[in-house]
Amino acid sequence: MPDRSAPTRSGAGQAGAGPSGGGRHAWATWLLSRSVSRSVRAGLGGVWVRGPVPVGGAVLAPNHHSWWDGYVLREAALWAGSDFAVLMGARQLSRFPFLRRVGAVRVDEVRAGVKRARVGWLVVFPEGAVQPAGPLRAMQPGAAWIAGAAGVPLVPVALRVVMRGAQAPEAFVRFGWPVAGPDLNDALHRELAALDADLLDSDPETPPAGYLRAVPGRASRSERVDLPSRLLSWITGDRG
Repeated sequence: MPDRSAPTRSGAGQAGAGPSGGGRHAWATWLLSRSVSRSVRAGLGGVWVRGPVPVGGAVLAPNHHSWWDGYVLREAALWAGSDFAVLMGARQLSRFPFLRRVGAVRVDEVRAGVKRARVGWLVVFPEGAVQPAGPLRAMQPGAAWIAGAAGVPLVPVALRVVMRGAQAPEAFVRFGWPVAGPDLNDALHRELAALDADLLDSDPETPPAGYLRAVPGRASRSERVDLPSRLLSWITGDRG
């Protein structure tokens, strides 16, 4: 069995290259994909992953406590070489219909969701909508149902976007082993508790043990000395 401290990855595909990629106005899809990737790299200090990274089709069932969650998992899918899709509320998708180009599927488009789950990662948030950071809220059965209909693994995923010792928040993703539908609630609680413990026990200025940086991000001022800072030190003669 794979070592949970050494994430594995597959080069089987590329997010956006499957059912949601290409097609009419492919230039717009390319620009939007680039924009999402740039926003993650500019807004976060990085994306770090741990656990058995899914290979091939799977339904990912993460907690949903941050605006960044969908973007983070999409970038993780790109890193893992997987196609990516995410169920999105009808109201949100009606406001931003172009997000279909980067994997959004309306929550009531069940057949489309099943199809996407068979070829890559389909993210289904069991809590239904973004919730305040903290413990899990009541969970819905949709993720387990789609996984069963598609005949693919159901993967609990713990996800935190947190401020630690860097200037920008960092994203941490902990993949659990596939579970049966009735076991999802307990499994996701365990993975989230384990991720919180990993963060609590780690040095805020270094990643927790066993986590691999999947996506680079914005460098903190504590990690680099820019030109104005160097000039000021030279002019004043200040030394550490």
